[in-house]
Amino acid sequence: MITKETIQHISKLARISLTEQESTQFSEQLSTILKHFEEISELDTSQVLPLVTASEIAFHWREDQVHQEVSPTKLVANAPEKSGKLFKVPPVV
Repeated sequence: MITKETIQHISKLARISLTEQESTQFSEQLSTILKHFEEISELDTSQVLPLVTASEIAFHWREDQVHQEVSPTKLVANAPEKSGKLFKVPPVV
């Protein structure tokens, strides 16, 4: 069971202020959630294969191909300011 003190500690770390009623409510809710996870963890999944997706999807792999269709000189041709093949921008402090 998650205590109210644990909830207060978590809220302090998250910089969230909680009332006493909210702490009690969250303590009960999180304890219930953890009980559900404990029930799920007791299930025997040794015979279940891991899934990549929840539905059957055929993967279509293709080779990566690099294409350089525009030269760096053309890319900076319309830049208001440039330095060689680079865009010149104001300094950021």
